[in-house]
Amino acid sequence: MRAVKIISPAGIFLAGLLAFSGAAAQDSITNSRYARMLERLLSHDVPEINVPSVASLENPIFLDTRSGEEFAVSHLEGAVWAGYKEFSLERLNHIPKDRPMVVYCSVGYRSEKVTALLQEAGFQNTYNLYGGIFEWVNQGKPVVDRNGPTGRVHGYNWFWGRWLTKGEVVY
Repeated sequence: MRAVKIISPAGIFLAGLLAFSGAAAQDSITNSRYARMLERLLSHDVPEINVPSVASLENPIFLDTRSGEEFAVSHLEGAVWAGYKEFSLERLNHIPKDRPMVVYCSVGYRSEKVTALLQEAGFQNTYNLYGGIFEWVNQGKPVVDRNGPTGRVHGYNWFWGRWLTKGEVVY
């Protein structure tokens, strides 16, 4: 006996929407070399959102999956620090599972992994910020530290920090 999987029209629509949103996210990167690197680096197996599309989300939570040191240098305003090595779902128990969540790191690699964990845990509206905080800053969006707006961004290391074209890279 063979099992047959039936996909409803709604399922086909949602699959197409997910594929389209990923393609749109990838098309939004300002540096073509950075875009090519991201295309190869990421697995693209979670929903991705580009920097301009974040504005279309209603009251999203920003989840920073970088190290505490990186977060202290700068982060998106209102972001919740979750870490990567230190990541724990228990710290997010207060967040409704249907609330839009934009997960980010430097370029999108660590946040892609955490986004997958969030989806497995039942968070329904999670998006990996395509290009990460680097692309956020490259597109002129603000970042803050504990004192307010800043132009500084932690570059992780030289190899990754070179993808920042705006702001002051610190290590």
